[in-house]
Amino acid sequence: MQRSFASDNNAPIAPEILQAIVAANQGDAVGYGDDAWTLRATARFREHFGDDTDVYFAFNGTGANIIALSCVTRPWEAVLTPSTAHLQVDECGAFERFTGSKVIPITTADGKLRIADIEPHLLAGRGEHHPQPRVISISNTTEWGDVYELRELRELCAFAHDHDLIVHVDGARIANAAAALGATPCEITKNVGVDVLTFGGTKNGLLGGEAVCFFHPEMSENVGPYVRKQAMQLASKMRYISAQFEALLTDDRWLRYASHANQVAQRLHAGVRDIPGVTITRPVRANAIFATLSREAIARVQQQFFFYCFDEALPEVRWMTHWATSDSDVDAFVAAVKSAALSSRRE
Repeated sequence: MQRSFASDNNAPIAPEILQAIVAANQGDAVGYGDDAWTLRATARFREHFGDDTDVYFAFNGTGANIIALSCVTRPWEAVLTPSTAHLQVDECGAFERFTGSKVIPITTADGKLRIADIEPHLLAGRGEHHPQPRVISISNTTEWGDVYELRELRELCAFAHDHDLIVHVDGARIANAAAALGATPCEITKNVGVDVLTFGGTKNGLLGGEAVCFFHPEMSENVGPYVRKQAMQLASKMRYISAQFEALLTDDRWLRYASHANQVAQRLHAGVRDIPGVTITRPVRANAIFATLSREAIARVQQQFFFYCFDEALPEVRWMTHWATSDSDVDAFVAAVKSAALSSRRE
């Protein structure tokens, strides 16, 4: 079966993760997280982020974001985020329905939020008639495949804290961002001033599972358990989520999986960037490539491979790789793109 280049959600489970699930499937275990796997997985996170990290496991990214943001906002407060953010575009208003708080989308040129983008939202509307900015939420990697540099993160976090704002990172692909920067997840989150992290697992080899990491326990320790339960993210058989994270954070598997996804994306980029009729539209920093090509060429390639047209108006496509994408998968895809693009130009 041909690989999909649509999303890292389409990847199979990494073998070490599947083995960890099977190993956890022996005998009984206390439910709701009072089990040895959850204790060990939490300890793994604290090895990476520090002993004061408060960790909550969840089923999916939307639920994890709800947990993270609900713990630090009140109904009259708002979350500032890029207009392209998953929180704004792809979660069907879940956070707003769940909390009554407001998401304020900010238009940016490249999906990255900067101080100049935020300042106008802090200078006006601070009275009782307006939602009060409380959280800055960014994605790393961004929805457009870019990453925040360490300098950008430090500046953003310092600015936020100077204005009594909390910084949340939607880290659905935090492992890919860390691999791209040659840093650890801690170095691009807690160490630069991030307060709350949604740590992605589903897009990096897991069957399913996300973790919410609070780097200041006072933000969550009295509310986190209740928010997670109300958000329907408390797994009764928690051991199967926890076992996956224990395996992912052991022997730097998180880095191996993400680095491979990034590397094959670079191979794909090198293969398609010089094809006549193909234009790479955004920086290729992690495991996503955005490009424009003719509608005819897109249709031809989609007869062989599944991927999304991200912007129908251009049209602009998104091609994504993952931990299991092989060099031969990439080479076959490049050949299909080249053949389709050249055929389209001849017509």
